[in-house]
Amino acid sequence: MGLTLTEKILKKHLVDGTLVKGEEIGIRIDQTLTQDATGTMAYLEFESMGLDSVKTELSVAYIDHNTLQSGFMNADDHKFIQSAAEKFGLFFSKPGNGICHQVHLERFAVPGKTLIGSDSHTPTAGGMGMLAMGAGGLDVAVAMGGGAYYIAMPKVYKINLIGKLRPFVSAKDIILEVLRRLTVKGGVGAVMEYGGEGIKSLTVPERATITNMGAELGATTSIFPSDEITRDFLKAQNREHVFAFISADDDATYDKVIDINLSELTPMIACPHSPDNVVKVSELADRHIKVDQVCIGSCTNSSLTDLLKVAEILKGERVSDNVSLSISPGSRQVLAMLARDGGFEAILGAGARFLECACGPCIGMGFSPNSGGVSLRTFNRNFEGRSGTPDGQVYLVSPETAAAAALVGEITDPRRLPEILGKDNPEKRQLDSKLKVDIPKAFRVDDNMIINPKPLDERKDVETKKGPNIKGLPEAKIPGDFMKKEVILKVGDNITTDHIMPAGSKILPFRSNIPHLSQYCFEVCDADFPKRAKEKGGGIILGGINYGQGSSREHAALVPLYLGVSAVITKSFARIHRANLINAGILPLEFQREEDYEKISQGDEIEIFNLRNGIDSGSFTARVKPVDDSENDYEIMLKCELSKRQKDIIRAGGLLKYVGGRQ
Repeated sequence: MGLTLTEKILKKHLVDGTLVKGEEIGIRIDQTLTQDATGTMAYLEFESMGLDSVKTELSVAYIDHNTLQSGFMNADDHKFIQSAAEKFGLFFSKPGNGICHQVHLERFAVPGKTLIGSDSHTPTAGGMGMLAMGAGGLDVAVAMGGGAYYIAMPKVYKINLIGKLRPFVSAKDIILEVLRRLTVKGGVGAVMEYGGEGIKSLTVPERATITNMGAELGATTSIFPSDEITRDFLKAQNREHVFAFISADDDATYDKVIDINLSELTPMIACPHSPDNVVKVSELADRHIKVDQVCIGSCTNSSLTDLLKVAEILKGERVSDNVSLSISPGSRQVLAMLARDGGFEAILGAGARFLECACGPCIGMGFSPNSGGVSLRTFNRNFEGRSGTPDGQVYLVSPETAAAAALVGEITDPRRLPEILGKDNPEKRQLDSKLKVDIPKAFRVDDNMIINPKPLDERKDVETKKGPNIKGLPEAKIPGDFMKKEVILKVGDNITTDHIMPAGSKILPFRSNIPHLSQYCFEVCDADFPKRAKEKGGGIILGGINYGQGSSREHAALVPLYLGVSAVITKSFARIHRANLINAGILPLEFQREEDYEKISQGDEIEIFNLRNGIDSGSFTARVKPVDDSENDYEIMLKCELSKRQKDIIRAGGLLKYVGGRQ
């Protein structure tokens, strides 16, 4: 029996366990990346391990999230991250050099290698045949120290692409169609492996768009084979020496096969407030939905080819009077080549605003929509409030659909552009043929904003620089044998890490200051939660299905830990967040009977008995005392399936103590 592409890479990197579906495995990590919203904590954690250097083949620290430097906080964090990179031997990508995933694809990704990053969209590098996964900062710190990265051996789904995309339909529409079919929890426990004849017509940046947004499926990662198209991209980046062919065996078997005919796809759109709330653009076009804002960029759609298509659509046109259009190039390379090839002038001339080569509006770092405003974005997430405007109506679309809306002023099927624009400009009647943008034979390579690591003997005396905003890590308690806590918050299904620990320009500067950050925990759900948690001395959080989906930010575990949360009980967890809770020493419990969730109210008291035995067996007995009827208490059964390693982490009081005890 042949192997899938995923299984081949895992087999080559396996250091612990066996490749049995659902069993925990440990794999060797070749590369790591961090960004500045999560990197500060990762390097504080790495520094606490007492190592003098990273042990990976290559590790990169990027500054791309908190680039709005209002006050000293972000600038101080950047200084700390740069000093940590210098001290421990990492590459350092300076602010303005670009978004971590776009730059990594251009300059560092290697087919067949493994990569984990403290950002959930690290799977972007899967567009180049890399097994790339998002992880919590502590897992990244351990990997930088040479430790294995542990996951449950995933199922492998094949997304079989046939046919070829028609004009005005793009890679973004492919992944939106996958999300429409599978939903935001449809990829949990699985790797999405793309194959079929249809992949031969997709460039590396188009493949990366698809693997990037595979994170919204809850998937472990997504991956394409490495082929001649990969070789051409690497050659154009002057990196052909790292190329390797890698693909699934012809007789590989998959847990599920999903066929998508690219020839039948039409432009798609994810409506507020979830990436899987997907319909055809044509279904909304007749409703004349006015658009206030359009944002093109982010790590999903900010490549040179994306922006050259936008430039071709906007060339000679004028953005609608009622629309504000922003462009966020994915990297300095993209921006420079866009200027060289005339795309910059075409976009600027149409009335767009160019923003920095950074994440920007995607994480609510500026360019928020007006109150109740409709914003079409080429981004990957449209969670409620993520844009920075609580009632903003955010839709996710392709660059073509975004550009069409910017010109027309309402949600518009881009396939109508030749007809609409051709009335006044006959050249635009042939617009479909002009959107065939090829990868250049040679990219403009300029790594001046990347600082290379120095030899160990030249950095042995380097000290990390910690500003006053950088505080210590919260410490987990070693669990006893009994827990008696109040339910201090009850939330519903699909709670994201943006709900738990919001992003945005107001909050992100305090990513390295857990005490200050705690004031905003769950503010989207319940603004009184932080105060209540402190008054109650901590407690238990109740959640529904897919709790913790979205970003990999471990702050969504560290801040509740600081507030005294001992356990989170849900119907189910998202993969990365569950791992982050375990790493923080918080018990991730699930209902054995989901209907028990409905019985429990906020304010009820839960007693959990025989914790030590429960950690061993994976089964817990709990008694619930209702706040409004404490005389009629009742029992429920909980579960927590942990590997031997995870049990030891919980017993030790978190991953840092576990690692420290093994050194």
